[in-house]
Order: sequence, then C-alpha cells, then structure tokens
Amino acid sequence: MEVLKQLNFSPETPFGIPLYPIFDKAYEAVVGQPASTFRYTAGTTPLSTVNEVVASCITYFIVIFGGRYLMTNMPAFKLQFFFQVHNLLLTLVSGVILLLMVEQIFPILYRQGLLNAICSADSWTQPLELLYYLNYLVKYWELIDTVFLVLKKKKLEFLHYYHHSLTMVLCYTQLNGQTSVSWVPIVLNLTVHVLMYYYYFRTAAGAKIWWKKYLTTMQITQFIIDLFAIYFCTYTYFTATYWPHLPNMGSCAGTETSAIFGCALLSSYLLLFINFYRITYQQKSAAALQKKLSGKVQPRSKKI
Repeated sequence: MEVLKQLNFSPETPFGIPLYPIFDKAYEAVVGQPASTFRYTAGTTPLSTVNEVVASCITYFIVIFGGRYLMTNMPAFKLQFFFQVHNLLLTLVSGVILLLMVEQIFPILYRQGLLNAICSADSWTQPLELLYYLNYLVKYWELIDTVFLVLKKKKLEFLHYYHHSLTMVLCYTQLNGQTSVSWVPIVLNLTVHVLMYYYYFRTAAGAKIWWKKYLTTMQITQFIIDLFAIYFCTYTYFTATYWPHLPNMGSCAGTETSAIFGCALLSSYLLLFINFYRITYQQKSAAALQKKLSGKVQPRSKKI
C-alpha cells in the first residue's frame, strides 16, 4: 500500500513513475550523450541509407541460405542456452521499448485525441523518434532468429524470412518518412513480440505452452488494426492533397512513398499470416477430427 501511495498517476506518467528519465540516464551511460541530443539524420545516423539497408538484406539472405547449404551434411546444433538468452533478452528489450513508447504516446492521445496522435506532425516527437530508431535496430537483432533456425536445421518458411527482412525495411521507410502513425504498428508489434519471445524462451527450456495458436491470432489481429490505421491516414492524406472534394479528415504527416510501401507490405503480411494460420491450425484440426472419427468406426464382426 505504501508503494501505491508513492505512485503519481497522470497522463504524463501513466505507470505512476516517469520512466523516460531513467532510460535517459541509462542511454547517457552507454552512449555518452543525453537521449535528448539524438536526431535521426538520413545519411549520417548508422543504418540510415538505402545502400546499408540493401546490403544488410543481401547479407542476411547469403548467411541463411549459404548456412543452410553448409549445414546439409552436418549435425544440427542444440544451442539451447544461447537460444534461451537470445529470446529472454528480446522479451525484456521489447517490453522496455513498449513501456517507454506508451508513456510518450498516452499524453498525446489524452490531450490531443486519436486523430492528432496518428496524423499531426507534432506527434513525431524527439523522444519517440529515438524509440522508433531503437526499435529499428532491434529488427537487425531479430534476424538472428533465422540463424538459429539454420544452425538447428529447422525448416525455413518463406513467411519467416520475408517478414523478418522486410519489417526491417518497413521501419527504415517510416523513419525516413516520419509517419506519425508509426506508433500504432510498432506498439502492437512490440506487444506481440513480448509474448512471442517469452513463449520461445519458455519452450526452449522444455515448457509446454498451450497458447501458441493464439499468438498467430494476435498477429493477424495486429495487422488488421494496423491496416485500418494506415489506410485511414493514407486515404485522408491523398484526398486532402489531391481530391479535396472527397470527404477527408485533413492531411497526415509522412511521405507518400512511406505510406504506399507501408500499406502494401502490411497487406501482404495479413494475407500471408492468414494463410499460415489456415495451413498450420485449420488443416491440422481437420486432420485430427478425421482421425478421431475414423477411429470410432468399428470393423464388422464376422458371421459364424
């Protein structure tokens, strides 16, 4: 009760204590400069150029497919400890960035409303820009997921490496485009990733987790919400800019290229994840039901 009394809940501190100042001290301890000095500058900030992103994607595909070829006649690596550490750290890092982003977004939503939060250029703040950039860097870290699959000789699904590589590209395009709606897909993605990497951390230790199926459902729901938000922002931007006679809610912050790329990529994610769900769960359920029904059919007894 004493701890609760010390908490100060407000729009600026939705968790009761200010988290960003704590992060600021940690950031300065690591980087040597306050978090407030960070500015994302294309061509200057690390991994902020097209060449760097393209080179990273090419390197990723060479590593995973070259690695799979090299592993053809080699035994699979266990890597249980390293896999657990990898997933635990990603769970914690994703959770920290998520909490920091919610703390930054909540007062904007509370004081200015949803429309301003997703469309106003003022919603692209310096603290959020830094958090967006850190989330972008985490996407490079997450590519190690695929390296583990290769070393453990697991099947490489198209959805896996398509999603991992292009999500990195998506974050890059939105950083450069300064799309204010970016926080919607990022917050949802981080929420799913906290649960997903926790799931992998636990199962790597041999735990049986019953809610794997619902992770995929959450991802599909995430993309539906994402698409609703970004299609709305894209529509109101283009109508306000080129067809103002059509109903719209005014312009939206961000570049046209980033908006179109985001709509196209997230649409493809939704279709691919729905197909993955259908193949993985619905077909397996149908096969299990068929097996159960066939087991109930008793052979006819022979007449004497």
